[in-house]
Amino acid sequence: MHLSAEDKKKIFETYGTGPGDTGSPESQIALFSIRIKHLTEHLKSNHKDYTTARALKALVGQRRSLLDYLIRKDINRYRAIIAKKELGIRK
Repeated sequence: MHLSAEDKKKIFETYGTGPGDTGSPESQIALFSIRIKHLTEHLKSNHKDYTTARALKALVGQRRSLLDYLIRKDINRYRAIIAKKELGIRK
């Protein structure tokens, strides 16, 4: 899946602090979540695609690491990102 620059900018505006905020944990978690949804849909129809399955596991691990970082640094920011149901993140 290739996200266009406009799509990424919209994600960063929505979940980050602004359109240029590409490095905050919230914006990265949102970007990872969208990519995870896409790869999950791909694997439903291509269950033998082991390379994609490996990439999906890596993305989930990266997202989990960022969520753990937010728990340690600022629990309120963590709760705010979990509360956004459109990302599909559970506790």
